[in-house]
Formats: sequence, structure tokens, C-alpha cells
Amino acid sequence: MIKSNSPMGFIFKIFRPGRYPVIPITIICIFILLAVLGQAIAPYSANQIDLRERFTPPFFMEGGSMRHLLGTDAMGRDILSRIIVGTRVSFIVAILSLTLGGVVGTALGIISGFYGGTIDSILMRTADATLAFPIILLAMLLAIIIGPSLQNVVISLGIVLWARYARVVRGEVLSLKERDFVALARIAGASGIRIMWKHLFPNIRSTLLVLLTLQVGWVIIVEASLSFIGAGIPGPTPVWGSMIAKGRDYVTTAWWIPFFPGMAVAIVCLSFNMFGDWLREALDPRMRQVGGGG
Repeated sequence: MIKSNSPMGFIFKIFRPGRYPVIPITIICIFILLAVLGQAIAPYSANQIDLRERFTPPFFMEGGSMRHLLGTDAMGRDILSRIIVGTRVSFIVAILSLTLGGVVGTALGIISGFYGGTIDSILMRTADATLAFPIILLAMLLAIIIGPSLQNVVISLGIVLWARYARVVRGEVLSLKERDFVALARIAGASGIRIMWKHLFPNIRSTLLVLLTLQVGWVIIVEASLSFIGAGIPGPTPVWGSMIAKGRDYVTTAWWIPFFPGMAVAIVCLSFNMFGDWLREALDPRMRQVGGGG
């Protein structure tokens, strides 16, 4: 029998048979597969130029070709191949940004909620100031100072994400630290670090997992926005945002150039948000009761 507080029990609690949001999970798995395989499954090299094939429409339109299912851009590059390769870039940015912001924000959020007082005031006012600062402006400043790059995007997103994590985690810890198991740990002589790591952190895993899932879509949208305005990842690396930006001049004559990268952004973000909403309900007994679940 699987214990509910074991790692396997935690996984089983999340992915109970018959409760999968099938469509979002399927879409997420497909894009993860594209991110992992990348150029290996792309029909063409992402930067392969063929001026004879420029502005080829999608296969379902007059003049389209099965050689380029989603058409080509102004330089004859295959749009499907660039979307596939760009998936890896978007997911790398999301993973690095969420890891950086999540680790720092979770640690500071636990410390802030557990100790309170001056430490809590300083950390939360810093978090408020961080959240109030426009991320687009921050990214543009970094782009001017160190130049547009993947590192610039990750740092910009990480700076904002830590504050989001810290705010949510602090609220959870403020509630948890008043529970009996924390009081018993104090009586037993457990240090503050041990209480935070062994008793508080395991009880916020569900919250962190939901927050992580919901933030993936936000990170991808912001990364695409930064690339759109030229403050993100520079060319010739195929990035969804820059593909949309370069295609906006042809939106009336070759609509497929910005449309399909934009659809990729929308589909991925919507899938992660739907999965995150389901995950929140699956992990919160109170929401299951409200929704009529078992």
C-alpha cells in the first residue's frame, strides 16, 4: 500500500486515474517532445535560406506545398522548422527562469514567514518594489547594459519571479507555523533551519507545484514579448517572439508568417494554465468539495 506522505503517494495523489485533463497534458507532452528533439525532427534547418521559396503559403492554400506545411517567411525559411527549434529556446528560458526565481523566492519566503519581524518587513517591501517595477523596462535596461541575450532574459524574469514565489510561500508559512506539528518540533529542540526544511517545506510542495505550472505560460509570453521588441534573444536563433515581430510587416500579404508562431505561444500558455488550474483543484481538498469532486 502506498503511503500518502511518501513521494510515490504524492505523485499518485496528483495523477489519479480517470482525472487527467487529457488535451492540455497531450499538448504539453508534444511540445516537450519538440523541445527535446528540436532540429532532429525539423524538416529543414531552422536558418536554411531559399529565396526561390520565399512567401510560400501553407499547404492548404493555393500555391502551397507539402514541402513546407506551414509556409515560408520572407527569406524562404521553413516556418514549421523554426517553430519546432524555437520551442527548445522557449522551454530553456522557462526552466532556467523558474528555477532561479523559484529557489530564491521559496527560500526567502520561508525565512520571511517563519521569522517575521524586521526580516519579514525588509523582504516583503523588497518584493513589493520588485513586483512594481515593469519587467519590460528592466529587460530593456539590461539589454542596453549587457546586450540582448538568453542570459539577459533569464535574469530579468528571475528577478520578478522570486518576488512572486516569496509572496505566495510567505502566506503559506504564516499559516503553517501556527500548527501543532511546528510547536512540537520546537519543544523537541529542533533548530529553525530544521523546522523550515523538514516540516514547513514539505507542506508547501503542492502550492509550489501549482505556482510553477501556472507561471510557465507567463514566462513564455514575457519571453516572446521581449524578443518581439528586440530586448530578448537575438537572431539568428529562432524565437517565437522575434518570428512574430519579423512577420508583422507581412500580416496582410503573408499572414501565416506571424500567425503560426503566435498560435504556438497561445496554445502552450493556455495548456499550461488549464493544467495548472486542474492541478490546483486536484491538490486542494476544499476546491474538490466546492466543485463536487470526490
